[in-house]
Amino acid sequence: MKNQEIARIFNDIADLLEIKGENPFRIRAYRRAALNIEGLTRDIAETPKDELMKIPGIGQDLAGKIEEYVKTERLQFYEDLKKEVPEGLSMLLSVPSLGPKTAKLFYERLKIKDLQDLERLAREHKLSGLPGIKEKTEENILKGIEMLKRGMERQPLGKVLPLANDILEHLKKKAPVNKLSIAGSIRRWKDTIKDIDILATSENPKEVMNTFIHLPHVKDVLMHGPTKSSIIIKEGLQVDLRVVEEDSFGAALAYFTGSKAHNIRLREMAVKAGLKINEYGIFREKDDRKLGGKEEEDIYRILGLPYIPPEMREDTGEIEAAFTGRLPKLVELSDIKGDLHVHSKWSDGSHDFEELIDAARERGYKYIAITDHSKGLGIARGLNAERLMEEKKEIETINKRLRGFRLLAGIEMDIRSDGTMDLPDDVLKEMDIVVASIHSGFRQSKEQITKRLVSAMRNPFINIIAHPTGRLIGERDPYDVDMNQILKVAQETGTVIEINAYPLRLDLNDIHVKMAKEMGVQIVISTDTHITNQFDYMAYGVSIARRGWLEKKDILNTMSYRVIKKAIKRKQ
Repeated sequence: MKNQEIARIFNDIADLLEIKGENPFRIRAYRRAALNIEGLTRDIAETPKDELMKIPGIGQDLAGKIEEYVKTERLQFYEDLKKEVPEGLSMLLSVPSLGPKTAKLFYERLKIKDLQDLERLAREHKLSGLPGIKEKTEENILKGIEMLKRGMERQPLGKVLPLANDILEHLKKKAPVNKLSIAGSIRRWKDTIKDIDILATSENPKEVMNTFIHLPHVKDVLMHGPTKSSIIIKEGLQVDLRVVEEDSFGAALAYFTGSKAHNIRLREMAVKAGLKINEYGIFREKDDRKLGGKEEEDIYRILGLPYIPPEMREDTGEIEAAFTGRLPKLVELSDIKGDLHVHSKWSDGSHDFEELIDAARERGYKYIAITDHSKGLGIARGLNAERLMEEKKEIETINKRLRGFRLLAGIEMDIRSDGTMDLPDDVLKEMDIVVASIHSGFRQSKEQITKRLVSAMRNPFINIIAHPTGRLIGERDPYDVDMNQILKVAQETGTVIEINAYPLRLDLNDIHVKMAKEMGVQIVISTDTHITNQFDYMAYGVSIARRGWLEKKDILNTMSYRVIKKAIKRKQ
């Protein structure tokens, strides 16, 4: 899909316009459009212009630019803009945490033209001393460069999965495949991905390979063989396609899905049982007789294990749990009854309540919580107490005529840098639900960040802590927080911890989710929706829950509206 390409270009345009000192509203328009395009689940290249203009933030001008790029694979306005800004300056903008103004300062004062120069000067402490630049800034720049290097090796699941699915769709339409599946770390829903593995069966492998190396995604062909080929796609990722025999598809899928550690454990079990496992099947060692492999379940069944879901295949105790009959019945996407972190036009969302209700109902939900930002987040047009009460009244009016669906009046409360809340308790107690989160002071000490979150959890009117570590995968590392203490206080106070399903957050991560389960902390999976297509991000959140071994009973929003209301009252 072209969505990510166009979103990246619009974000680049916003950066370049900011360097030039252009109108802030124009800059914000490009950023908003980029965010909304990234959130689309359909291919923007196949969207007519009149439909493009229904996307929030896309008017006549931007719709025309999208059409131009789709038709020509270039955008003249973007090309012209790049010529006005020195190439070295544009390169500096790729460093996370380095904004356009600082990049311009470094370029003009120190003539920095590449990452090597920037890294060297930061290590030599030759950046501090410039206006607004301190030693801490240098530390953050070095962290940003390190993150950028890591990002070249691994990319966020939220960017890779749509690409992988698009390649699958092309193969289904154009190649003579029978079975077709993504494997590897994508199938395990790991939060970052190094490459894409695809398995297929076909009566004509040669034709499948020929189709694969000529896909529109291809930048370079690394290898072209009769049953295996490797390409580099335009986004810089390697994609491997293997065509296997029908009778071996299940074994290959198991072999190329499990982590290295998980697969080693399976092979060790096989050896002890006089068996051997490879991508072709499971065999009896003494006479090489094939016992199974057509279905993935064969491998586990013959080893005396129940089927282990792909998300759990990391050798974190799943084999022992399977062997002793303690595998959890993992939560399913269909178990989710609503979304408790949703933004509307009242702050920085793109839709009114009716549009959000319609989109939620299409997904089978029974409720959503409107949790617009509080006043401290001025950039998001956060609500003060007066506007919040107005919003609550409108929600109550809508609820009077709703049947089989409920809007919860909520707020996403900003936890200030000093640990105080953005609105007083006498306002919070009027709300159906309160979500609290950190949006500033990310570089504070571990003690201060932890203290801020604990302060929020000890407030009887705060129900949920959202995106608890503040990470943006590939863009911002988690802030330093004592997660063990956070989960302990959550358990003590009955505060719910969020898995934020936005694909660049996935926060909590799977490790902390499993910790939360072991400590008896309740989890909620929310999308942080700003446009209706982002409701579909719930699948990412559910995948993290599954990687953390969560069951339906562990998750607040698998429960009815009445149960949720009781849980909120219990804490108060």
